[in-house]
Amino acid sequence: MTIHSHTLNGLPLQTGDILCTKNGDEGNLFAQFWRLMGLLVPGEIDHCAIYLGPSGRCVESGAKGVITFVMPGMRWQPGVRARKRGLYDVLVGVAYPLEGRGLSLEEQQRIRNGVAAYCLEKVVKRAPYNVNFFNPETDGAFYCSQLVYRAYLSQGINLNTNHGIPFAPVLDKVVFPQEIWNACVHRRA
Repeated sequence: MTIHSHTLNGLPLQTGDILCTKNGDEGNLFAQFWRLMGLLVPGEIDHCAIYLGPSGRCVESGAKGVITFVMPGMRWQPGVRARKRGLYDVLVGVAYPLEGRGLSLEEQQRIRNGVAAYCLEKVVKRAPYNVNFFNPETDGAFYCSQLVYRAYLSQGINLNTNHGIPFAPVLDKVVFPQEIWNACVHRRA
């Protein structure tokens, strides 16, 4: 499989890099609904998607299950793909899960290909959305950050910090999007 490169909002991307977003914006009513939904997710980051390539092709898990979508051009334009994705969000930045791990170029390419293959397999199988946030270990249904976590775990990289919400240890099992952001070297848009 080919490792693709792209740029969104001035940030470099390669296959396997993680787009981290927050829900909504000040735009339309649909965007406002998603902004309110984002208030339920702790931290600044509400959603994660994985860049696959070529061009702006990405994979994510949302209300419609695990899907691919193409973000056209070189800017994050949530309104353009809101209907397909069922989501309206704003790009906060990109998390680079392989940076700073001392991996050779060959290891990075193997991992990037493995992550992409794992996600595409879930798209083909039409994996549904996982509403049981307390079970991130299932491999049959996924919430957004769980898909990222499981894809990287399949390649031997654990992005779950096991640090849910302070003062709420019962939430430690949930893999929050903010944890993915915090577990990786990242750059803001």
